[in-house]
Amino acid sequence: MYGYDQTAAQGAAGSTPPAGMPGGPAGYGSQSPLYPEPSPPSLADAVRAFTTGSMAAEDFQSVFATSRVYCPRGDNPGFLALHNTQQPVIPMFSSLKELRRYAGKDSKYFVITGAEVLDLLPTGYGFVLDMEGDHRMVFDAKAVEQMVDFAMRRMYG
Repeated sequence: MYGYDQTAAQGAAGSTPPAGMPGGPAGYGSQSPLYPEPSPPSLADAVRAFTTGSMAAEDFQSVFATSRVYCPRGDNPGFLALHNTQQPVIPMFSSLKELRRYAGKDSKYFVITGAEVLDLLPTGYGFVLDMEGDHRMVFDAKAVEQMVDFAMRRMYG
């Protein structure tokens, strides 16, 4: 073992392992921290929070960039676009459950991050997030450009 007396961990019945080892006293190096890091909100939670006004746009974009996004696909590689709107939009979903609600349980799909969406989305296209959900979000082409600009400023200053 590393960094402690091996005989102490194997010691007699009733001995306590050193700090930082399972069963040992809590403290520096402990396997079970006293204050665990909060986990970031899921994309679905961020969608609900953003659409209800309890999350700022910058915070939503941070969650979106690192989240998995589920996209329906056809037989050819790439996004499927809806053209029966003012501008063409790409349907995307915050979870497989949301995608299945829209496209059915046997639908084909691919999964990418929100950052990859912003990198790969064709110019002039927007996207709809969770279009069959209770908190549908529509990002037109201009909003997508603003998201890309924000991501570039965060990345490159």
